[in-house]
Amino acid sequence: MPAAQRRRGTMHDINIVPYVDVMLVLLVIFMVTAPLVTPAIIDLPTVDKASAPRVVPIEVFVKADQQLVVRQRDGAGAIVVERTLSRGELAGFIKSARGKGEPAVLIGGDRSARYEAVLAVVDELRRQGIQKVGLQVKTR
Repeated sequence: MPAAQRRRGTMHDINIVPYVDVMLVLLVIFMVTAPLVTPAIIDLPTVDKASAPRVVPIEVFVKADQQLVVRQRDGAGAIVVERTLSRGELAGFIKSARGKGEPAVLIGGDRSARYEAVLAVVDELRRQGIQKVGLQVKTR
């Protein structure tokens, strides 16, 4: 045996530092990629969802002279009723529409309509107990 091997003896230990480095790198890679691999939940339509009728809102359009144009549409989107009402007549119209179920109301305003007129319509709908109210941002 050579003299260097006799002094040190045979090498029986394993150097694990490179293995620890590799494991830490793999751990970081898995931690970074794990959120990207998680599956998303997809809500597929079912029979009871497909059979639910589409809610078509009643459209109330506030004109500059504070008259109201009220439109009702059918399920296909065609206008069934279009009437010009005063603010006092709106309550009667909502009561008649309420007999068919809980209506949804969409409020729009003319470009030169006063903000107070739109708020008066919102207040009247609140007095009538309408829960589903939306504001139309841009007219068609």
